[in-house]
Amino acid sequence: MYCLDRIEKKLAAGEVLFGSHVFCGSPMLTEAMAMTGFDMLWIDMEHTAIGIESLQNNLIAARAGGTPAFVRIPWNDKVLAKPVIDMGVDGIIFPYIRSVADARAAVAACEYPPAGERGYGPLRALDYGAIPQTEFVDREYRKMLRILQIEHIDAVDHLEEILDVEGIDAYVVGPNDLSASVGHIGRVTHPEMIPIYDRIGKAMTERGKIFGVSMGFVPDVIEDWLRRGARMIFAGNDVGYVYEGAKNVLEGLKGTVDKRAVSKKLRA
Repeated sequence: MYCLDRIEKKLAAGEVLFGSHVFCGSPMLTEAMAMTGFDMLWIDMEHTAIGIESLQNNLIAARAGGTPAFVRIPWNDKVLAKPVIDMGVDGIIFPYIRSVADARAAVAACEYPPAGERGYGPLRALDYGAIPQTEFVDREYRKMLRILQIEHIDAVDHLEEILDVEGIDAYVVGPNDLSASVGHIGRVTHPEMIPIYDRIGKAMTERGKIFGVSMGFVPDVIEDWLRRGARMIFAGNDVGYVYEGAKNVLEGLKGTVDKRAVSKKLRA
């Protein structure tokens, strides 16, 4: 069901985890990304066209490639979380957390009664019946990582209280929405954002919390987050890899033709 052993070992050793984003939802591309050696893949349902059936195929592809799959659901809603969790995801990401109540709702969506509000109905999460029901409800389902996104200034203002909520395994900063919430949309490195990011890093490290960031591949900015104590870095995405690869091939082809044209002129 879960393939988190590598992640658990790296975290225990104090290492940094590297992940990438799945946006287009092609199982073939997801499997290819899973085979490259990333520690985990972030399959995004919030800002993409990936639906519930497509998600399951991408989870199967990620497992085939040997990489844990985390899924960001569209909203912090137990109804949206339930079928995703029952598919046996390795981690679930709850977006746009703004308060202690939001954090508690996310935990409740992951827990069976009486501790929470999750209904019982796993299938793939049970490895289709290979895992005994009692073993699953007593132990196995808790292996799934529960992750909250810190991506609004309200969450930062109440960060210590949110971090006190039990049942959360990790936190991921979303710089785009966080910067938007203070009036700097599209400007994630605006000078006024730096102390906000620093405050998050300080609170996380002082409380021994595992946290990370979701962003594009910008080495200097990633270095700043590592300095703050981030141990989960999600960067790049499948669509970007295809676009950049296609563009590079086209530029290479044009360059080859241009060189041949110059060579012909020199020989003439």
